[in-house]
Amino acid sequence: MAGVQEEIAPQGERILIVEDSPTQAAYLCSILERQGYRLTVVGNGREALAALDGEMPDLIISDVIMPVMDGYELCSRIKADPGRREIPVILLTSLAEPQDVIRGLECGADNFITKPYTEEHLLSRIEQMQLDPDRTESGQTHPGLEILFAGKKFAITAGRRQILNLLLSTYEAAIQKNQELRRAQDELNELNARLAATNQELEAFSYTVSHDLRAPLTGITGYSEVLLALGAEKLDEQSTNYVRHIFRAAQRMDHLINTLLEFSRLTRTEPNREEVDLSRLAQKIAVELKLNEPGRRVQFVVAGGITANGDARLLRVIMENLLGNAWKYTGKREEARIEFGATESGGTPVFFVRDNGAGFDRAGADRLFTPFQRLHDSEEFEGHGIGLATVQRIIQRHGGRVWAEGEPDRGATFYFTLS
Repeated sequence: MAGVQEEIAPQGERILIVEDSPTQAAYLCSILERQGYRLTVVGNGREALAALDGEMPDLIISDVIMPVMDGYELCSRIKADPGRREIPVILLTSLAEPQDVIRGLECGADNFITKPYTEEHLLSRIEQMQLDPDRTESGQTHPGLEILFAGKKFAITAGRRQILNLLLSTYEAAIQKNQELRRAQDELNELNARLAATNQELEAFSYTVSHDLRAPLTGITGYSEVLLALGAEKLDEQSTNYVRHIFRAAQRMDHLINTLLEFSRLTRTEPNREEVDLSRLAQKIAVELKLNEPGRRVQFVVAGGITANGDARLLRVIMENLLGNAWKYTGKREEARIEFGATESGGTPVFFVRDNGAGFDRAGADRLFTPFQRLHDSEEFEGHGIGLATVQRIIQRHGGRVWAEGEPDRGATFYFTLS
């Protein structure tokens, strides 16, 4: 680096750094001090103008966005002062809009450096300013050129060399951004390939679960039924109860496997959107629930005319889970009530399923949509904790969100949106 230092700063040239961020200022100093520059650091444009009353710097590096006085105004004032306009000004900016380049030309800046920048890029820009044979052009006045851009007029007084430097730095920044985008695209393609491989592994696992695990379960349930049907007279009451427990446990395991497979399949399915009558769908599900348990007294209140745009099959899964959830948790109510309706929030339709059932403690509400997390004991209410997680995944695939409100023994309301 000694050779570079001798070439760039042979006489320890003085640079005025105008930067309101202590972190960015320290980063600049760490780079430039190693090159032998003498540095002065101030926090805004007004402090920079005050510093110019002392020893004149050989170069000014200024941030654009600063309090009190920004970099554009500072540069304009320097270039308007006959005694200071020859000082080259490099503007540091994290902005990338065409208006930023226009404003840089308007204020007479000599060069742009776009954040974030590398040490090599910063030093090359400074070296370019030092070796520029037309460096003194920044101290000359030029006829104003009025241009119209984005419906606004700008008066450009920068010289040809300044304009060329600014345009080249902008072009260089565009190339750098394009390279970054290409790298990001390559990384995204690699991640997509990994995701595709992971999905294939998941499908293979699902196949294994479906065939290899369910086969022995079928044997367990089958032989249990045979024992209960043919060997009941030879078994004592305790042995018969053991067999019944085995049979029910195997059935629950089979149901859990089915639930997991369905969860995996549904959450990977891309929605095939169409207009769906949610009111009619809710009424059909209500009839099915009543047919399964005809002895229960449940009042269903379904608002009419509620429609939504989404995948009909997936929306049915949402409604089946939410209404089925309400049906289950109102099971201990003599007079149960389940309501489906819609309201509006900020111009967005919000659908809801409300019940007067067991409710839940708000302290555990964040676990409602987590797989296998349940707020009620399985002995009190059966389930695996997959239904609401499935609902959330499907709604997220539709660009919506789901949340719930409730209190213990005072019912619950589940809200959801679809985009």
